[in-house]
Amino acid sequence: MLQRIETIQADMRKRKKAGPIRLLFIQTQAEMAGAQEISRLIGEGLAHAERIGEPEYEVHHLFFYRKTAAFDRWANVHFCLEDSPRNPVSFMVFLWKLLRMIRRIQPDVLLTFQHYGNIFGAAAGRLAGVPVVIANHVSAPATVSPAARRIDRVLGLLGAYDVITVNSNETWRNFQSYPARYRRLLTHVPHGFEDKSVEIGRQEARALFGLPPGVLLIGSVARLHPLKQLDAAVAVLAERPALHLAIAGQGPDEQRLRAIADGLGVSDRLHLVGDMPPQKVGLFLASLNAFVFPSLAETFGLAAVEAAQAGVPVVANDLPVLREVLDVDGEPCALFANAADTDDFAACIDQVFQDHAATARMVVLGRRLAARYSVAGMVDAYAGLIGQALGRGGSAPVSRPPQSMALHSSQR
Repeated sequence: MLQRIETIQADMRKRKKAGPIRLLFIQTQAEMAGAQEISRLIGEGLAHAERIGEPEYEVHHLFFYRKTAAFDRWANVHFCLEDSPRNPVSFMVFLWKLLRMIRRIQPDVLLTFQHYGNIFGAAAGRLAGVPVVIANHVSAPATVSPAARRIDRVLGLLGAYDVITVNSNETWRNFQSYPARYRRLLTHVPHGFEDKSVEIGRQEARALFGLPPGVLLIGSVARLHPLKQLDAAVAVLAERPALHLAIAGQGPDEQRLRAIADGLGVSDRLHLVGDMPPQKVGLFLASLNAFVFPSLAETFGLAAVEAAQAGVPVVANDLPVLREVLDVDGEPCALFANAADTDDFAACIDQVFQDHAATARMVVLGRRLAARYSVAGMVDAYAGLIGQALGRGGSAPVSRPPQSMALHSSQR
């Protein structure tokens, strides 16, 4: 191990003379979702950071395949395939291109996201000779197959990862049955997020997306996937004829959601506005009376946190991780319901419109989430992890409970 660190330090001394530290962020698909937003924020924060005595960073992003055109105009963005591999031949082509691209980019540090990004990215990175791999667990356990979990565990035990970040206490707990050698790699870095608040009127915001004026509009920002349980929000429309539902996102569940709306006779009150860049999310949130988040599984729930901080009342599925992150000084800044129970979900939404004092209190608390989850704190945490992994000092990962080690901006 000591010899390896000395080798890394020698390589970094050479690179320091030649240019900045090269970072490569690896994701599965190119689309505007939570994991992609986090890697974007970290990459931009490191690339544009001005720290006295700190190294400069050259940031690259590599996607396994191009899901949407969301990242086509970014600098230093690379794609292995145009679409996901669908047969053994295309899968082998993908693996060959992944290895070739990593070797061509020659990163000093590889940062991998999502379970397949971790598994294939870390393995290819080690084969390509990348000295440091930082994996990020941003996939909820329910979305990861048992086979993928086993492979990830083996890779951690074999040393494919130098650091593994988790973004919440609940995610941390999911790995406490793993061997100590794996757990020692874990470190807790809460997600930071950009303030999505905008100065625009609700009706003006609705006009931008073709949404109906003068109605009670609930909405969500999510990938259209069964695990997001957006059909639960559609079901509420049948129970509450005054409500309309707007959803920003794209994904494989779109046709099923439309079919459910047709069957319930609520198609005229369901508005699917499609995928949108981060810069437009704030405008969409400003159009809503309430934000609904019926997701079945999350590691953090970034969209719900962004909505609460933007001043939109949030009604979320009652998941432990959402109760954890949507909390300010021990007080919830959202309402929680069993989203699978249409009556319970609808009743919680009713509270937003009926209990004005409680809703106003939630909004005030939600505005304070920005202090708890700052982008600067997240970027500083990753800079520390990179520096420590490269032998340049910084915060080392530890295996204590994350409550005692969370890297908030208030600690910096």
